[in-house]
Amino acid sequence: MRRVVIGLLLALLSAVASLGALGATGRVVLVHHPVAGRPMAIVEEVPGPETGQVCPLDGRYVDERPDGLRPEVLQAWHRLKAAADAQGVGLCLNDGKRSTGQQRREFEDAVRRFGTAELAARYVLPPEKSMHVKGIAVDVQPLGSAAWVEANGSAFGWCRRYLNEEWHFEHDPAYATAGCPPMLPSASGS
Repeated sequence: MRRVVIGLLLALLSAVASLGALGATGRVVLVHHPVAGRPMAIVEEVPGPETGQVCPLDGRYVDERPDGLRPEVLQAWHRLKAAADAQGVGLCLNDGKRSTGQQRREFEDAVRRFGTAELAARYVLPPEKSMHVKGIAVDVQPLGSAAWVEANGSAFGWCRRYLNEEWHFEHDPAYATAGCPPMLPSASGS
């Protein structure tokens, strides 16, 4: 019995030390869950799917599983999708949760396409600024479906954030009561 207790204490100590090390490197951010007093670790290195099945509404897009979204965001996504389905509108999750590495690759690819980091950031943010990495953003396709989310999503806490990205939505429970904040011109704010 003594060995079991010592083993459990060592495992707990190791877990706490690992969490501390990840926090020091910025790979774990502790945030407060919407339920007061219950902290939740958000591990930014948790990857989302790299791709998904073909979107049945438009074969140019994929329909990823919503893996990796924060638990409350995942619930909000399911509520949004159910409401859309009830109105005969299909939603394809073209992109959701990304790890820091996934976002870095997306950003570097955008820099190659647009020529500079400044131009790339209008469409793809670096990992430290991306809401996809934080697990609170989704890209919805096709654009007809995204238009439905823009018109109806705030009731579920989803708002379009950028004028130049009709497909990008972020979740915040406050949007359901306060409404959507003004859109920014682009992800870079300019």
